[in-house]
Amino acid sequence: MKTYLDFEKPIAELETRVAELRDTASSGEIDIDAEIGRLETKAERLLKDTYARLTPWQKAQVARHGERPHFKDYVAGITDDFLPLAGDRNFAEDQAIVGGLATIEGRKVVLLGHEKGDDTASRLKHNFGMAKPEGYRKAIRLMQLADRFGLPLVSLVDTPGAFPGVQAEERGQAEAIARSTEQCLAMGVPVVAVIVGEGGSGGAVAIATANRVLMFEHAVYSVISPEGCASILWRTADKAADAAEAMKITAGDLASLGVIDRIVPEPLGGAHRDPAAAIAGLKQAIVEELDGLSALGPDELRQARREKFLAIG
Repeated sequence: MKTYLDFEKPIAELETRVAELRDTASSGEIDIDAEIGRLETKAERLLKDTYARLTPWQKAQVARHGERPHFKDYVAGITDDFLPLAGDRNFAEDQAIVGGLATIEGRKVVLLGHEKGDDTASRLKHNFGMAKPEGYRKAIRLMQLADRFGLPLVSLVDTPGAFPGVQAEERGQAEAIARSTEQCLAMGVPVVAVIVGEGGSGGAVAIATANRVLMFEHAVYSVISPEGCASILWRTADKAADAAEAMKITAGDLASLGVIDRIVPEPLGGAHRDPAAAIAGLKQAIVEELDGLSALGPDELRQARREKFLAIG
């Protein structure tokens, strides 16, 4: 059963009506194929019109949709094989960030990213994609592994932000994020990052300081959540929509500002409506970016990466 967002209610009504008519038609008592076709056309047109004019706040809701593909889905759809590697060799295994060795269309890479989980048990297991210091230290270990063996790094970002708990701060959350960002900049291999859902604050930047930063059409990327920004500026989260508009969190805005390099189109209605098509499109984009960077040497990659981020703003 589909989960509809608040702004999708008119679409939900039409698609529910179509489903009801299909059930009636299957009984064979009446021929209502023409009416079903008319309603399907109307629903598709409404879906297209709605998604063509989404506000930044609505895009944030789409980016957070629970049925969007998760890291495990990208692993299954993008890689030919995947060998997970766990632990930071210091404190613990943080399952908010998952990573390992992978093959993408015959190309050996190190793949890592946030995993939010898709039901209550898995969301708790992966801490809703909010990594602690040990998660970023594991990411650093995998980056160093990629650098040592000359393997490109591909990172998939989907997090509300780094875990803000007291224990995480006590274990050096800020230092771990800073060192992860520093390691990204120091890499002598191609680094491709993709914002696939939410790109929240330093928790996202820590694994997204890449040569090429891609972003799904309906993903969002920001220094703080719209609710957090609204709570600071207006003392109420009710102004989240205004904050989202002001913060320039959408792929289109960020591409025009030079923060990201490429927008990856999503299926009509968002990646959650057709995960297989979304994953296939992302796989093609990643392969193209890896091939485009393959001719550059270590020093060229580092220099291009540093220049890219120094030029922002």
